[in-house]
Amino acid sequence: MADPIDLRASDDLRMVAGVQIQPVAVDPIQLDVALARAYRKPVVQLVGDEPVAVERARIEDIRNIASSVPTINLVNSLLTTAIEERGSDVHFEPGRESMSVRVRIDGVLREVATVPRHMQAAVCSRLKLMANLDIAERRLPQDGRVSAHFGGDPIDLRVAALPTTHGEQIVVRILSHRGGRPGLEALGLSEEAHRVFVDAISQPYGATIVCGPTESGKTTTLYAGLEHLNESGRSLTTIEDPVEHQLPGVGQVEVDTRAGLTFARGLRTILRSDPDVLLVGEIRDDETAAIAIQAAMTGHVVLTSLHAHTAAAAVGRLRDMGVEAGLLASSLNCIVAQRLVRRLCEECKEPYTMASTELGLGAEWPPQVQVYRSRGCARCDDTGYRGRVALREVMPVQGEVRRLIEHSTDEIFAAAVRQGMTTLKGDGVRLCLAGICSPDEFRRVVGARLS
Repeated sequence: MADPIDLRASDDLRMVAGVQIQPVAVDPIQLDVALARAYRKPVVQLVGDEPVAVERARIEDIRNIASSVPTINLVNSLLTTAIEERGSDVHFEPGRESMSVRVRIDGVLREVATVPRHMQAAVCSRLKLMANLDIAERRLPQDGRVSAHFGGDPIDLRVAALPTTHGEQIVVRILSHRGGRPGLEALGLSEEAHRVFVDAISQPYGATIVCGPTESGKTTTLYAGLEHLNESGRSLTTIEDPVEHQLPGVGQVEVDTRAGLTFARGLRTILRSDPDVLLVGEIRDDETAAIAIQAAMTGHVVLTSLHAHTAAAAVGRLRDMGVEAGLLASSLNCIVAQRLVRRLCEECKEPYTMASTELGLGAEWPPQVQVYRSRGCARCDDTGYRGRVALREVMPVQGEVRRLIEHSTDEIFAAAVRQGMTTLKGDGVRLCLAGICSPDEFRRVVGARLS
């Protein structure tokens, strides 16, 4: 209880529950957040009822309010809630009447609190102070970072401030190191896809590209490949924006555009530093694409990511960036396309049957197949899902695919399928039949009919 001497509340609860009550004092803000989480209700009033004229206050006053105990407790409670719920991002979104706080859990945003309008500036300023941002600047975007510990484990927070119509929107990305270093076995690849991927990155030179939208797990796949190659006889270097995980035995460079350290400029220097394996966090422009592909041709193993919808589409994207088809044909080893889907909760998933044709299965399958759907329980927070797993299509660039590298995306895709590539759709069907993913979740992420 926030007020343990509230005898009326204690008596009412004792009468309703029929048991003895032992009041324990807790922080009021933490109690409000806990109640909001338990009953799926927004925290409509986390502080006192008196409005504070923060919007018109001087910067010194805002700094004092942002550093006050109620504001610090509020922000800490919200961030703690997000970390405990395995959230990847926390969105502080200002509105006309209040600020909505939403957490992205397993790829889906959930509202966890609502901050009153008069506390909006204080909360934003507190987050900006934590990330060493300028609290007086509200008209331009800013970004920063915070290093902290949670439960004894290191954690990084990336803070991005963006001016909007109703005030500053703050998004905090949570990078936890509790999961340890990624490994190939943890990727959940099928046996054939695992073999193709390992063969590609184990070549003496050439590029392996992982493509997909933002938040599709590209970095995790790249790090797993890098960890597989991390041996004492090799020199491994990465250039990233930002460096998300520290890998022992790997030289990691973080892009800093303000200081003039871009992907392209950093790559040129790294290539003069005698690396065997090079990880480029993302190919964003023509210059970076050209240097990365040339590095793959000149005896380096290159791992990188690219924004493209499918493995075949990545080839067209690189051609659009000005990379010649001949260079791609001689330097690409493999392209992986992937998406993240929510994993069914093992405690409450339930089986049911559906027509095999709805899953796109051929005539060799029985008319009905068993799949699973979400139900919801206490363990998964009544969502039916807990954790995420990747759908992947792994396309080796060899044979007919290599010969068609200058042709259209459709022709490259068709050739890859003829050579035995499992598509994103096919991998999703595999996960559905294995009870790992539900057909509804697959449709939500891929955005296409299964049949």
